[in-house]
Amino acid sequence: MRLENRVAIVTGGAAGIGEAICIRLAEEGSRVAILDIDIEGAQNTAQEIEKAGSEALALEVDVSKSAEVDTAVKQVISRFGTVDILVNNAGICISDKINGMADELWDRTHDVNLKGVFLCCRAVIPHMKERRYGKILNISSILGLTGSPAMVHYGAAKTGVIGFTRGLATELGPYNINVNAVGPASIHTQLLEQETTPEVRERLQEKIPLRRIGDPIDVANAVLFLVSDEASYITGQCLFVCGGFSASAGLV
Repeated sequence: MRLENRVAIVTGGAAGIGEAICIRLAEEGSRVAILDIDIEGAQNTAQEIEKAGSEALALEVDVSKSAEVDTAVKQVISRFGTVDILVNNAGICISDKINGMADELWDRTHDVNLKGVFLCCRAVIPHMKERRYGKILNISSILGLTGSPAMVHYGAAKTGVIGFTRGLATELGPYNINVNAVGPASIHTQLLEQETTPEVRERLQEKIPLRRIGDPIDVANAVLFLVSDEASYITGQCLFVCGGFSASAGLV
């Protein structure tokens, strides 16, 4: 197994992409701490991991709150003895056009999607530096590359995640810590079902060269590779898991 004896923290692991990441890492041998504001969902993910024969810990955490993040990381180290992997997946996505956008929506979007990445990294980095080993994976988005109407706040935060990833990779490289990002496009999740109609999803699918909307496991498999030692010479990169969408802005 590729992650045998590893310990991973995954934020936003209660459902969707985060849940798939938690389970995929556990399948490869990792013990997993699930951090989420939805503690019931996090506990359900933990139960699925334990059924599969691995260890899990569910913690109620708002990643935009530094005290909660710091306490959670200490709890994980106390329980499992170490942190080898951090996957910053927690995020919110609420569409709104710029002229009607409230300050609170802009701030909350950046607090969770970007500040949360910073706080979680800051909490685990001293431990990883001391051990001279670590894998940090930040979930960005295709909108960090392309942009979209009514999503400027979200796209700005996810672009920030890419810049943060690149800068942190250069800072932590001398400590044998890899820092990468994954940028999903449209993925079949409960959020996508809630935020779009079947007609919108059909139009989305037509724009994707592979002609399908992705599944959470597609993202989880990319994350697994980048946090494994198979990717030990990859750092500072963003892998777009998008069915070719990021390459498809042609004239026809």
